[in-house]
Amino acid sequence: MRAIKDMSVLITGGGSGIGAGCAELFVEGGAKVTITGRRLDKVTEVANRIGPACHAVAGDVTVEADRERMVAAAVAHGGKLDVLINNAGSMYRQAVGAYTEEFLKDAFNTNVISGMMLASRALPHLVTSQGAIIFVGSTHTRRAFPGASPYATTKAAVEGLTRVMAAELGPQQVRVNCVLPGAVSTELNLRAGLFNSEEAAARYKAVAGLHALGRIGTARELAEAIEFLSRAEWVTGVALEVDGGIGLGVSNF
Repeated sequence: MRAIKDMSVLITGGGSGIGAGCAELFVEGGAKVTITGRRLDKVTEVANRIGPACHAVAGDVTVEADRERMVAAAVAHGGKLDVLINNAGSMYRQAVGAYTEEFLKDAFNTNVISGMMLASRALPHLVTSQGAIIFVGSTHTRRAFPGASPYATTKAAVEGLTRVMAAELGPQQVRVNCVLPGAVSTELNLRAGLFNSEEAAARYKAVAGLHALGRIGTARELAEAIEFLSRAEWVTGVALEVDGGIGLGVSNF
């Protein structure tokens, strides 16, 4: 297992939730972390809370110039790049009969294509460090939630590209994995405009019982799994379910 100390880590979507949790955990282990997000105030707030080992960069993962700037900032901050955590994404819900091409294209651009392009941009640095790429998938590929087919489809694509990318980059000693979170209290639904804070809290409470462990997860628990995948030198192409058992489909029948 590699040591976290002195790693250089780039985390997208680092202004809250799983991304912020990862930043905290990696810095605690001695890494230099660069976090990105579209809102400078959010990522700066997280970086200031964590300390000087965490560097904030504003940027949109769907914009090529911003992706280039993110990678450059991470290399400058850490002196290299060991780990890319493709965490940025958004929830996309739309009924089958209401599909619009623009909505679906936006979903794939944000949740799939941007991460692929950022991985491509970061690859030369990751080859040099024999590093790792980690995608954030979803338990939506294990359990069907009506209305969420656009989101679930993008996350299924992330699982597929993880396996193929792992096979392609293995000879260069770059590992590619993804985690599949269950329900974790993040701003995902709030950013998508689907719920307000009170509605989101009620939804998390309602879904807790679908998990075999009877509760939703924490950003820290996802960060711990991501940290493992960043360190495990003989693990690649894995979709690791970190979901409290919601993917088991536990029933009370």
